Amino acid sequence: MRIAVPLDLSPEAARPPGGVLASFGGPTMGVAWTVKAAVPEGFDTDGVQAQVQGLLNRIVGQMSTWEPASDISRFNALPAGGWIDMPAAFAHVLTRSLHWAELSGGAFDPTAGRLVDLWGFGPAGAVATPPSKPDLDKALNACGWDRLAVDGTRAYQPGGLSLDFSGIAKGFAVDEASRALTQLGLPHHLVEIGGELRGQGVKPDGQPWWADIEAPPETPLPGGPIRVALYGLSIATSGDYRRSFTHAGRRYAHTLDPRTGAPVRHGLRAVTVLDRTCIDADALCTVLGVLGPVEGPVFAQAHGLAAYFLLEDGEFLSPRLAAMID
Repeated sequence: MRIAVPLDLSPEAARPPGGVLASFGGPTMGVAWTVKAAVPEGFDTDGVQAQVQGLLNRIVGQMSTWEPASDISRFNALPAGGWIDMPAAFAHVLTRSLHWAELSGGAFDPTAGRLVDLWGFGPAGAVATPPSKPDLDKALNACGWDRLAVDGTRAYQPGGLSLDFSGIAKGFAVDEASRALTQLGLPHHLVEIGGELRGQGVKPDGQPWWADIEAPPETPLPGGPIRVALYGLSIATSGDYRRSFTHAGRRYAHTLDPRTGAPVRHGLRAVTVLDRTCIDADALCTVLGVLGPVEGPVFAQAHGLAAYFLLEDGEFLSPRLAAMID
């Protein structure tokens, strides 16, 4: 077992908060959200659970393409030349998405909604065959993060653009739930939404919130398991094994390269990223997963990312992650 801890961990970070360990959660974004928290005796966790659920419901109401009345669906339905007023949370997620889109040269693209639907990974439903080249070219031409204009809290629809926040919204929701828990009197907690996690503070006994770097089913990490101490850290994983379909003996995974319009095929099984915020860890998994086993590590090293790459024939740890290993 390899153990990873933050490089800037202070002695105060592991001070036991006492109390008891409580767990609660609910549904969101088609998956489950769960919280483990150090809770004082007699604390009303039912009230906290209800408030976190309400927060997540509001995020879904803004950012889910499965909800016809959501803000993102309203934007996607706008005619060319239309504008939409964005709630603050929506604007933050879009701004962060465009940041990573520009920095990655389009490996991350929040306007790839038509491609997501075309390949059967969106609300339009699953498909059994890959799209035809004319359909793929049409969808690809409708994408383009650099076609999107933002003016303060307003976003401009140039025509046919379809936003999709599936590569970043869960991470944002984890951050928001963590922030809410702290404001509601539970600063020591672990939040998870669909495999994206953030740990804040420690368990009642002072032990960290532990998370293992995820491996595909029945495929152990080549160098052995890596367990991460989530002291104010988030962890997110993107893998080609999570969602896919097979046609004519070929497997098509859900990780799409917005630059080509097709699922990636480069021998990278999964990417895990550790970051202070889950919104960035979530987005960066997609960035590195699209960039692949050659460009991905170069990008991770250039930007000082703590990233793990599971290859078909081995593994690669970015220098920052390697420095965290005890």
